[in-house]
Amino acid sequence: MADVRWRGEYPMNPKADPATSPALPSGPDDLDVLREIEQRVLWLSTAMIDHANRVRPNPTGLKVGGHQASSASIVSIMTSLWFGTLTADDRVSVKPHASPVLHAINHLLGELDESYLTTLREFGGLQSYPSRTKDPDPADYSTGSVGIGATAPIWGALARRYVEAHFGGAGAGRQYSLLGDAELDEGACWEAILDPQVAELGEVVWIVDFNRQSLDRVVPNMGGTRLQGMFAAAGWQVLTVKYGRLLEDLFARRGGEVLRARIDGMSNPEYQRLLRCGPEELRARLIGTGTGTDGHTPGSHISGTDGHTSGTDGRTPGTGGRTSGTGGHTSGTGGHTSGTGGDAETIAGLLADVDDATLHAAIRNLGGHDLSALKQAYEAIDDTRPTVIFAYTVKGYGLATEGHPQNHSSLLTADQLRALAVQVGADPERPWAPLAEGGRAARHCADTASRLRRTPRQVQEAGDVPADFGRTPHGTATTQAALGRTLFDLTRQAPGVGARVVTVSPDVSSSTNLGGWLNKVGVFATSERRNWFDDDAETILHWRERPTGQHIELGIAETNLVGLLGELGATWSRWGQPLLPIGVLYDPFVERALEPWSFGIYAGGQSILVGTPSGVSLGPEGGAHQSIKTPSIGIEQPGCTGYEPAFAIDLEWCLLAALARLGRPDGRSAYLRLSTRPVDQSLANVPADPAARELRRRQAVAGAYAIRRHERPAVTIAAMGAVMTEALAAADRLGGLGIGADVICLTSPGLLFEAMRGRGGHGDAPTWILDSVFPSQRATPIVTVVDGHPHTLAFLAGIHQVPGTHLGVTTFGQSGSLDDVYRYHGLDTDSIVAAGLDLVD
Repeated sequence: MADVRWRGEYPMNPKADPATSPALPSGPDDLDVLREIEQRVLWLSTAMIDHANRVRPNPTGLKVGGHQASSASIVSIMTSLWFGTLTADDRVSVKPHASPVLHAINHLLGELDESYLTTLREFGGLQSYPSRTKDPDPADYSTGSVGIGATAPIWGALARRYVEAHFGGAGAGRQYSLLGDAELDEGACWEAILDPQVAELGEVVWIVDFNRQSLDRVVPNMGGTRLQGMFAAAGWQVLTVKYGRLLEDLFARRGGEVLRARIDGMSNPEYQRLLRCGPEELRARLIGTGTGTDGHTPGSHISGTDGHTSGTDGRTPGTGGRTSGTGGHTSGTGGHTSGTGGDAETIAGLLADVDDATLHAAIRNLGGHDLSALKQAYEAIDDTRPTVIFAYTVKGYGLATEGHPQNHSSLLTADQLRALAVQVGADPERPWAPLAEGGRAARHCADTASRLRRTPRQVQEAGDVPADFGRTPHGTATTQAALGRTLFDLTRQAPGVGARVVTVSPDVSSSTNLGGWLNKVGVFATSERRNWFDDDAETILHWRERPTGQHIELGIAETNLVGLLGELGATWSRWGQPLLPIGVLYDPFVERALEPWSFGIYAGGQSILVGTPSGVSLGPEGGAHQSIKTPSIGIEQPGCTGYEPAFAIDLEWCLLAALARLGRPDGRSAYLRLSTRPVDQSLANVPADPAARELRRRQAVAGAYAIRRHERPAVTIAAMGAVMTEALAAADRLGGLGIGADVICLTSPGLLFEAMRGRGGHGDAPTWILDSVFPSQRATPIVTVVDGHPHTLAFLAGIHQVPGTHLGVTTFGQSGSLDDVYRYHGLDTDSIVAAGLDLVD
């Protein structure tokens, strides 16, 4: 190997001289064919971004954007994965900034028409980031919110296993995440990685595009070894593809181990600086005698790595690259390092036999751009546990901007784009020209498309969800307890529907009143596990884990809860089997989970999120667990209907209505805000007449109903949730003072707000609920009351433009008795009466 001379254009130029190119495998995995496809993917992804920014008219001058460098970084990884490894059962989450690469690949596979290639970031065109619901290009997962798309395949794997265990037909494919190394800064990643169930998901594979650059800089101390150790400690298989075949062959020469140690010892910025050097300066820096002058060669080729992991373990000789285990050493983080004494002489002697073109190519030859090395890594995946592959790459690989610290959003100039076209064999005048018809690359694309083509799934019906169980709760109860009772009744009255319910919680099953439900349906596990407390007479919560269980318990991480909830809510569209997922967590922590929950809805995951207990009605538990802003979430969250019922019967009706909207193409998620405050159920005054009862149910599901009407109202009290007790008491006291009060029980302010917009011609929401509950002839000054921020209900005064006073919580909560806490926040009966008197004075 010592006599080999490598061409400088390797591995990016498919026209490399066969006499000087390394030996390549033959057959369908022919690397020459893959390189030609790789080149076309690089060109298409780069040209799409260029067209969006420089060709398409932009009369407003607003920045269009796009990420040519981030896309180029992962082209080799995605080419090798799609055109050599994926199966039709596999699913892939693509890092947000690589959406043009996904579009380019799907175009080559015949899944995306050429006409869309000019619509990147255009209204109705290709989305900025992959989207399951908005993109004309098929995507397995929506990405765009850093860390959330990366973890989605973990929850997709768990959802697939659940469907397979309960209904079958979900297959057994791998779940891949392609993510940038910066995404590992996100806590959401580590919360998911550390959940105990994840270590059993052998179908999960993460491939980290390890280019060690952020938006603004080369990150100086992003150590691969530290990250590898964290994954390994969580039970993951860790593979590293650091150097490509060119560098490995240099390392195999006499003195090569000294060169390897020299590169391994560099900090990220020092190594990356080598990519911007001309031949003379590059040699000087490697030897350790560089002067620090620029020496940059315009349009230089590609790549760079930090060199943090030494690569002393796991090497597989002759694979065209290197797949290592979890070990290796960590370099220093400092600036310029230098060879000393005999080491410098050894490196100089080694480089003396290497021509400029070979050295230029070799210093960029990282494993994440070596198709053979990547193939070897994919073949080494252990499907008995999750796997992470650290693929060292160069941001901007193959572009004139490669390796520059500020290339994140940079665009090639017109001259640079033309030079790229020459490099990859494309025609800048016909940027979307297809691969040569009948050529090996075109045939391989067609074969790959056939291999990856999926059979369309017919969506099964979840069954008819009952609208009303026909019973009327009595005594004192809480809406939180009514949740478990409603689920029990569902399994009895509609067992087919009940079988599709799956509940999820982050270690709060018993404290959110799911204990009885859990005892009935069991806990989901991929295999049956012995319950060592099943013979303990004092055990109340029976933890029976088996594949038929319908409850999934996660660790205390709300982000994981809603991530899984979104994927369970998407099974109808992935495998044709609708689930009715209900996630339960403490209401104050809805805000912690809000972004991934919202993103799951955006991605098409239909589910019900239950926040309980809520508000300051917790009383003695104090401010740390008292939610204030969450009622607004029920109004503001797109794709979701928010409910806060006051009575058990309202909870039943609203929950059943929410379940009926899940698992279907026109489905919708829901958020239920529940309370632990006991409420006298007779206050609901549920009509005995069947027709009147049905009207009450329809109104409750639509957002509100009149719980009390006065013959001559002077004021209206509109209350929601647990404070309905105080609202009714205030109406009684006002009546004793000769002031008649209508009392409206609100269940969903969001639906009422949509009705108001619909009445004004903004949207198509039905408006009948406004005329039914707030008729103009009964318009009076209004007092609104909510155990949350008062602005939640303030819009109600605008229905008829009446004066209003809005009571609620605007400060952090306090510990104390319910009377003390309500008095402190102005939710008590006295405060409501006083507000009513002020309005009618």
